[in-house]
Amino acid sequence: MTEKRMGRNTAVVLAAGSGSRMKAGVAKQFLKLAGKPLIYYALRTVEDSAIIDDCILVTGENDMEKMQRDVVEQFGFQKVRAIIAGGSERCYSVANAMRWLSEHGGSGQEDYVFIHDGARPFLSEEILERTYKAAKECGACVAAMPSKDTVKLIDEQGFAAETPERRSVWTVQTPQTFERELIIDAYARFEAATKGGEERGKVMVTDDAGVVETYTERKVKLVEGAYSNLKVTTPEDLVIAEAFLHSK
Repeated sequence: MTEKRMGRNTAVVLAAGSGSRMKAGVAKQFLKLAGKPLIYYALRTVEDSAIIDDCILVTGENDMEKMQRDVVEQFGFQKVRAIIAGGSERCYSVANAMRWLSEHGGSGQEDYVFIHDGARPFLSEEILERTYKAAKECGACVAAMPSKDTVKLIDEQGFAAETPERRSVWTVQTPQTFERELIIDAYARFEAATKGGEERGKVMVTDDAGVVETYTERKVKLVEGAYSNLKVTTPEDLVIAEAFLHSK
C-alpha cells in the first residue's frame, strides 16, 4: 500500500485465552501449526504489513515471559511495542489494551486501532487494507462474511423462533478497526458501566463492535473479510488450518 499516511496504526493482537476447548494442555496461542506457534501467523502479517506501525500483544499474565522469549524474540517481531496481561474474558483483555494505549499517547486524530484475534492465523494485507479504508470513511468497521448457512433464532425451550433472511446475516471476524479515540472512549465507558468487571452479569459484549454500538452513537460498518480467515477454537479447526496452509 503506497498511500502516504499522517497518523499511526496500531494492531492489538489478542492471545490471552486458555484454549480449554482445544483440550491440548497448553495455551492455544502456543499450539503448533505447521511447526510454528499459532500466534506466529497473525504476528507475521502484522510485522510485514505496510499499514501497521506497531503492535500491542495481549496474553495471559503467566505467559508473558514465554511469549517474549519463544515468539517475539525467536521470530524477530520488531513491531511488538509491548506485551501486556489480558483479562478473564476477551472484553477485559481489550479494555486493558485500550487503557495502555490511552496512557502511552498517540500522534493525533489520524490514528487507528486494528483489534485482531491471534487465533485467526490467516489475516492478510488485503483484509487490513479493506478495514483501514472503511475505518477512515466511517470511524468503525469489522471484517465479516455473509453466512453460508441458514441461521435460526431459538426460544428458551430450544425451538426455532425466527429465521432471519440469510442475505442479512453475516458472521463477524477480526480485525475490528476503529478511530483510536473512539475505541478508547468506548472501552472507558464500558469499564465505568461494569465497574471494572465487578458487575459482569449486567453487560454482555462479545466483540469490540458491540462495545462501540452499546456505549457510543457510532454505527459500525461491515466489510468483507475472507472465508479463510477462520478462528482456531477446536481441534477440528486446527486440522482445517493445517490443510489450508498445505494448499497454499
